[in-house]
Amino acid sequence: MSRTIVITGANRGIGYAVVRALAEHPDTTIIMLCRDRVAGARARDELARNTPAKLSVVHGALDTLHDIHEAADRLEQACPRIDVLIHNAGIWPARLVKTADGLEQAFVVNHLAPFVLNRRLESKLTRGTGRVVQVSAGLYIKGNLDLTRTPVGADFSALTTYATTKLCNLLLLPKYAERFRPLGITINAVHPGVIRTGLGDRNDLLGMLLKLVKRLWKDPAEAAPPIVRLALEPALADVSGCYFDCDKLQALAPNALNTRHTEALWHQAEQLTGLNDAKSTAR
Repeated sequence: MSRTIVITGANRGIGYAVVRALAEHPDTTIIMLCRDRVAGARARDELARNTPAKLSVVHGALDTLHDIHEAADRLEQACPRIDVLIHNAGIWPARLVKTADGLEQAFVVNHLAPFVLNRRLESKLTRGTGRVVQVSAGLYIKGNLDLTRTPVGADFSALTTYATTKLCNLLLLPKYAERFRPLGITINAVHPGVIRTGLGDRNDLLGMLLKLVKRLWKDPAEAAPPIVRLALEPALADVSGCYFDCDKLQALAPNALNTRHTEALWHQAEQLTGLNDAKSTAR
């Protein structure tokens, strides 16, 4: 069965490893969304040497709301249909950076980008069999969402902001599962393990210590199997709204089960991105 898979942040780290694993499956077309056009093309060419899959690159950053919508436009044009959408792109900021929208950058890249892509690409997801996979992080349990301060970075922390953005993903997981259920589309999140990537790299003392610690972490290749499993495993075809720690189904921590936060965060994301049901289907 042929399938089309879209993955964000695909040219390095976990994204690259996931593409390599997915490319082992025949009759597969993989669309690699990459912020760096040259790096994306290089990764595609490296991966295409020994694979039966079709690989292509769509250039698109996720740093501002304009960037995200532009990336969605390009993916809409590139994909007649999408069988699997994998949200892998993410950043762990060392310092407060505000986007042109006046929002904290990680809040935009890690939280609002998946929100927008889910809505904008919903009509492309295959009815009855489509899947969305959110690459998460066990650190979400350290997240502390303030609906007023977090979006603009007023509570920025080099240690907890990343965790809070991952918490945002999980707070919206049940809302998307509910939204997608009548369409036969599933959505799940997975923490693929503690992986040695460039995420969180910095040049200060903390960064030096982190590099030493990372030597003990797993290679990115070890992150691919649990993500690919959620993307392709037939036994998981009807599983939705769940969080997995690697291959193990795991109950969410209390901070990800705050229904008041879920509803408010959903509404806030619609307001910030300019998406409501009418706009997201009419674009």
